[in-house]
Amino acid sequence: MKLDEVFALDSAGWPALLVNDGCTILRSNQTARKLFGSALEGSAQLLGAIWAPENGPAAEQFLAQWERSPAATVSLKFRVKGGGISSFSASICSFTKDEQRYFIFQLLPDWSFAGDPKGLPTDFTLAQKHKLDVALQLARTVSLDFNNALTSILGYTSLILSQMEPNNPWRHLLVEVEKSASKAAEIANDLGTFSRQDKEPRAQASGNLNSIVQRSTELLRNGTTKQITWSVQLERKLFSAKFDEAKMQQAFMKVLENANDAIETTGRITVQTRNVELSQGTQDRDLRLAPGTYVCIELSDSGAGIPADILPRIFEPFFTTKKASGHRGLGLALVYGIVTNHGGGVAVSSQSGVGTSVRVYLPAEKRIVQDSGANNQDLNGTQTILMVDDEDILLTMGKTILGAYGYKVLTANSGQKALDIFSKQEPRVDLVITDMVMPAMSGRELAEHIHRQSPETPILCTSGFVRPSNQADDVGYLQKPFTSHELLAKVKAVLAGNIS
Repeated sequence: MKLDEVFALDSAGWPALLVNDGCTILRSNQTARKLFGSALEGSAQLLGAIWAPENGPAAEQFLAQWERSPAATVSLKFRVKGGGISSFSASICSFTKDEQRYFIFQLLPDWSFAGDPKGLPTDFTLAQKHKLDVALQLARTVSLDFNNALTSILGYTSLILSQMEPNNPWRHLLVEVEKSASKAAEIANDLGTFSRQDKEPRAQASGNLNSIVQRSTELLRNGTTKQITWSVQLERKLFSAKFDEAKMQQAFMKVLENANDAIETTGRITVQTRNVELSQGTQDRDLRLAPGTYVCIELSDSGAGIPADILPRIFEPFFTTKKASGHRGLGLALVYGIVTNHGGGVAVSSQSGVGTSVRVYLPAEKRIVQDSGANNQDLNGTQTILMVDDEDILLTMGKTILGAYGYKVLTANSGQKALDIFSKQEPRVDLVITDMVMPAMSGRELAEHIHRQSPETPILCTSGFVRPSNQADDVGYLQKPFTSHELLAKVKAVLAGNIS
């Protein structure tokens, strides 16, 4: 990750500063330069030039204290253009690059200093929006770089495991590596979900949710060490709903994990699915349901329950009562986002000391769809594939995996190099795999150039972010991070003409 890429806040609507551990301002965005004026002119200015004495310790001392006891936001005062002093809620984060310590300051309105109570609600809402924008911007930068690294780790690990003998003494260690990488991928995906302003779901297909509910239940039941009695009651003729399988399983797992956490040692978890037909609108707690047909998935536990004063906040991003356990406060916020992206809603009822019930409603059709299991498939091929990504580790990983299964792989680390290779047509390229997010020429632009030259050439796009809704149907899509099996299966499908 380049330093310029870290500071991805140039177009932000709030002041942002990149500072090193010597309190030198290395970068500032346009909003900051307008706010502080001549104090930020030049290539490197000191933070002390805009630091207000009302803060107490000098800027250098403050950074040292903050490093010892970091806080997400701090009330600070700065000297702005014209000589006045303004108060801010400073969102601060730090990172290390090439053994150098850096800090990012993002300055938001600090309404704790506001003198007009009548204006507080509007101002408070605005401040909350700014804070959310900050989180989205940072999450986008981190998750994309994180996903690239994880794609390489997962790809290589799954390839080695597929070639390794079951009794190999190193196998169990590689399995642990894969588990850790998968856990890290969950974190990256959590961040990626919040970084997407549009919050669009990936491609959805109609199906029966029972299999996902059953699979999620089995995963948690096999993984818990607690003495839990499980009751699974699935509607045999469950209506068909439109959903993204991976996302809905993620949502169910988050709810079940919370249910498991709520039970200390022994307890009961009940999992139910049922059809719901409403001739008129109805209310389930805070959720308003319009008339129509739904499937309801109810997940209940006999755990500690949620206190009444906390219940209204459970869907807030980054809100958690379990920080000591390493929770990031994204679980139920993700559930809410996933379900609402599917056109559904979530209702929660809870009582301290009794337990909690989470009900997920998804719009449905009054028809039954039977589940069909995935068939084993031959993943080998002989075609020529052009792989394009600005990350060399991903190119090497892709070439290794696809080459091991018989494919001839050409690589390019930019869109222009890819066009040069493709134009030679020796050998003929049967498939182009390209990252969507690249400098100079994006994957979308590359696909358009290639299709102008050769409309029949299939293209598979990869990205750590959600598939755009405006993406053409003739372009395949693979979400990062992916395993070797997912890459090979998708390549096989696209080459066979089954693009999705």
